[in-house]
Amino acid sequence: MGSVPVPGDTEIALRAVVFGALGQGTTHVAGLPRGDTLAALARGLRALGVRVDDASPSAWAIEGVGARGLRAPATDLDCGNSIAVAGILCALLAGQPFGSRVTGGEALGRADLASFVAPLRLRGGIVIAPARPGDAAVRVPLSLGALPEGRALSPLEHASELADAGVKTALLLSGLWAEGPTILREPSVSADHTERMLAALGAPIRSTGSVIRLDPVGSAAPWPAFRMTVPGDPSAAAYLVAAAQVVTGSRVTVRAVATNPTRSGFLDLARDLGAGLAVEAHGEEVGEPVADLHAWCAEPRAATFGGEPLERAGDALPAACAIAAVAAGTTRIRASDDAGETLAATAAALRAFDVECVAGPDGVSIRGRRALAPADVDAGGDARVAMAACVLALAAAGPSRIRDAGSIAARFPKFVATLRALGARIEVEGP
Repeated sequence: MGSVPVPGDTEIALRAVVFGALGQGTTHVAGLPRGDTLAALARGLRALGVRVDDASPSAWAIEGVGARGLRAPATDLDCGNSIAVAGILCALLAGQPFGSRVTGGEALGRADLASFVAPLRLRGGIVIAPARPGDAAVRVPLSLGALPEGRALSPLEHASELADAGVKTALLLSGLWAEGPTILREPSVSADHTERMLAALGAPIRSTGSVIRLDPVGSAAPWPAFRMTVPGDPSAAAYLVAAAQVVTGSRVTVRAVATNPTRSGFLDLARDLGAGLAVEAHGEEVGEPVADLHAWCAEPRAATFGGEPLERAGDALPAACAIAAVAAGTTRIRASDDAGETLAATAAALRAFDVECVAGPDGVSIRGRRALAPADVDAGGDARVAMAACVLALAAAGPSRIRDAGSIAARFPKFVATLRALGARIEVEGP
């Protein structure tokens, strides 16, 4: 029982820092989450001539240089293992009059970056990947060539086969250096943090359903500096909301959470499951809606769901499964291809608590029960599964052990401390 925060949302934080760098004046961004992703972005922006003061880990001051103020880097730009940072930096660099090189760690080196590199090339960006016999994928290191003097990126109309917020962000960012409009069509609306923030800052962008149009010609760029407190990660909040459902008598408030409709699918799933949940809106932070989530132990009921709400739930899907594990009746989840592996791992964790759970190619069925058995769960290094297992352990009839759960530290560094603050008894064993 209590009122707690969650880490700032990384996706929103990335965009706030980038748009601060492209603005004019000193932007102040508070509530930043810690992690390698933001550190890699700051490193890249500094190499491009942007002053980023990160003396405080959670509150940065960014000296904007405007869209035309980036300078040639003296070194390679190391993105770590972040595809998101690679996409952002390539988008910033594709329209520049200087050359650059984007590199990354071992995990990023295995990723195929063609989804955003291909459309950058279509609009005239010079992006060269190393040729590898028998491998058609586009991988780092990527060399970005200087555009000839007097030449800008071309307008682009692009229909994306997948709803991918990273690809959308790369194309919209590169569109700031184009000589005409960028028009993007998605099969459904992916996370819309980029277009929300651009609109809030006064950029010439319009969204109609899953069609976005950005036309920088004649705009008043650069936008002025701004202040922002990054809202809390909705996926992290989901596990605390779920914890309130499994422990009788619980009441938890999660403060200042991002409730962007394109990322809040968990709230819909929780409501369908009969969770005790109320959303208290507190306005917006640079276009992003923010709210306190009030959760209490109700009497969850089974539900059937799939499709678009699952996509919007993202990393919070195992939290919904944890609620289903204590709901009356049998919950059926129709899985997409992307969610299949996560659901299978979550189903194995639920079965360890003696919850009847069947996973198949089309999804999973969960027959809920209030009395959970103590469990020994191997999370397999998946923070989402580990957090869901911790939530279920709160309702078990004895002590449970969650193994290979170290990845929680990267996703939600204070998860254990937060549960303890709410009254949970948790011991962390050494390696």
